[in-house]
Amino acid sequence: MNWNWLEDLISGVNNYSTVFGRVWLSVVFIFRVMVFVVAAQRVWGEESKDFECNTKQPGCTNVCYDHFFPISHIRLWALQLIFVTCPSLMVVAHVKYREMKDLKYTTTHEGKHVYARPGKKRGGLWWTYLVSLILKASFDAGFLYILYHIYEGFDLPRLLKCSMDPCPNIVDCYVSRPTEKKIFTLFMVVSSAVCILMCICEMFYFICKKVKKQIKRKIDADRQASAETHELKPLSAAFPRHKSRSSLRVDPTVSNHTLETVTRGYLKKLWQQSDT
Repeated sequence: MNWNWLEDLISGVNNYSTVFGRVWLSVVFIFRVMVFVVAAQRVWGEESKDFECNTKQPGCTNVCYDHFFPISHIRLWALQLIFVTCPSLMVVAHVKYREMKDLKYTTTHEGKHVYARPGKKRGGLWWTYLVSLILKASFDAGFLYILYHIYEGFDLPRLLKCSMDPCPNIVDCYVSRPTEKKIFTLFMVVSSAVCILMCICEMFYFICKKVKKQIKRKIDADRQASAETHELKPLSAAFPRHKSRSSLRVDPTVSNHTLETVTRGYLKKLWQQSDT
């Protein structure tokens, strides 16, 4: 299998990754892809031919092998690597879409840009990157569960007892190089777990960084609004005017009719004094 496309993909994604993402890429490329291509394929090889049972019954060996190994470790790991690396295509495709959109906008708007940095993880690209992390961790965890469920653990026994038809009775079957295969299996499992841990750490880093930016932006907005309020405060607040009529003290027991009566009596008295 040619894995050059995976190398090109990994080198492209490395440009848009964080520290945790670069560690994830290193683990995938060095400890998984290289080990898979260089060593694991040679260790397994044609394992169906090396699987032997102590019977000459036609078809018994093939049936027992299919029962204990419904899918080869090598083919399962190849599918796992393909599924795990595919979500990175989402990030690369989104960045390429931004670059094309920015180039088209620049040509029609006299050198202006839509994105100052198309590879900056903001807006939709931030969500695309986060979804890719979730998918990568989910695929790795899912394939680890499948491997554990199919083979009932990560161990590889030396002796298997089979009673499937057309075997005449319970026969003993032997796996070739079980210790070596067990070591490679545990190595691939541990490397997958490390990749899951890196994805989870990067997700927490991404979310915490986003929350921190939102809180800082809110604090800055509150400070700016408070500063504008103090600047626009009228001078009348610092130097109050004289008391208005509403602030004068009025006797609440005096009614309008009483005030009118007092005023008429005072005017009548003044009129009489003027006649005299």
